[in-house]
Order: sequence, then C-alpha cells, then structure tokens
Amino acid sequence: MTDPDKGIDDANAADEPDQHESKLSAQAVLEQMGGISGLIYSSLPVLVFVPVSSLFGLMPAIYAALGVATLILVWRLIRHESLQPAVSGFFAVGVSALVAYVVGESKGYFLLGIWSSLVYAGLFTLSVVIRRPLVGYVWGWANGRDRAWRRVRRAVLAFDVATLFWAGVFAARFIVQNHLYDEDQTGLLGVARIAMGWPLTAVAALVTYFAIRTAQRALREHAEDPDAPESAPSPQEPSRATHTD
Repeated sequence: MTDPDKGIDDANAADEPDQHESKLSAQAVLEQMGGISGLIYSSLPVLVFVPVSSLFGLMPAIYAALGVATLILVWRLIRHESLQPAVSGFFAVGVSALVAYVVGESKGYFLLGIWSSLVYAGLFTLSVVIRRPLVGYVWGWANGRDRAWRRVRRAVLAFDVATLFWAGVFAARFIVQNHLYDEDQTGLLGVARIAMGWPLTAVAALVTYFAIRTAQRALREHAEDPDAPESAPSPQEPSRATHTD
C-alpha cells in the first residue's frame, strides 16, 4: 500500500534544492547589479554631500563626497571585497562631483543618477519588447547557464515580469528625481536618492527571486517532458491533436 505522506515528502524534498538554487541565483543577479552593500555604500557620499553643501557650499561638499568615496574604496579593498563595484562606485562619485562642478550648482551632483535611471529604464523595457529580457541574460551569465531558458515560454515570461519590474523602478527614480531637480529641491533629491535606492532594489530583488524560482521550475518540467505543451498553440503553430477520418 502506498503511503500518501511519502509523495508529499518527496515533493518537498525535490523542491528544497530548487529553492536553495533560486536564492543563490537571485543573490548572484543582485550582486551583478551592485549588491545591497554596494547600494548602502553609494548612499554615504550623498549623506555627506547634501548637508555639507547646505552649510559650506559646493566645493567643500565635492571634497567631502570624494573623501568619503575614497574611504569606501580603501575599506572595500582592505576587506578584499569585489574590486569592480568599489572602483565603479568611486568613479560614479567622481563623475557626479565633476558634473556638479561644471553645472556650478549642488543639484548637478544628481544628474548622472537621474539620466542613468532613464537609460536603464529604456534598456530594460526594450529588452522585453524584443523578447530578450535582461534579467534572464544576467541570470544565465551569473550562473554559467546557456540560453535554453529562451525556448521555454514560462521561463521567458517570468524573466519578462522581473525585467519590467526593474524597468519600473528605474522609471520611478527618473520621474521623481527629475521633478525635484527641476524644482531645485537639492535636499529632497538626496532624500529621494536614498529612499529610492536600496529599499526599492530590495523589493525588485524579491521579485527577481520569485521569477527565478518560476523559471527554474519551468525549465525542470520542460526537461522532464520536452513534448508537453506550455500554452495553447498560436495560430502560426500547428495543433498537436491528431485527426481521424
């Protein structure tokens, strides 16, 4: 006689590796996008720049932000953390400070982030339109996977959703911060940069985690039964049903 609980236990046991791999995969994708620690580090120069600018002016604020960025770079090197995020973070602060100097206003410090958000929103949206969701490609690259997921509709759809969510995050950052820039609200720009930084990224990472779980489950089911239809056949696809005379 078959034990009904055994089937449930086997299903749970089979799902545990999938959950574990999903967590690792989502973490890998997030790390490729800077990681939570990188986002927190990127907030520190802003936390210094805004009050120093209000109290002492633009140039002291630029020096202060560059000083904090240098300390963060040295700290990450001492801790033997990934060099690429450390260097790119320092470079971003340097470019932001240069833009502020050229513009001659403290709010210029935020221009790089504002327009970068617009570019990212456009790229992520475009990748979905052309059926090449960026989250899927980042996931595949970060985990040494091939592009087999592109042949599984449910996997592509899951990565579409995650990619569009990231696009929405970047679009929201651009809309809000560009409005504050036009209104000369430098202090609120700093608040918006931090508030719409790692908190929104954490939510997007959670969405990415569930998208990866869905995609992995779809890939596993497709591998077990490649001939199983994933959706109703489109008008361009012949039906698999057989007809008898």
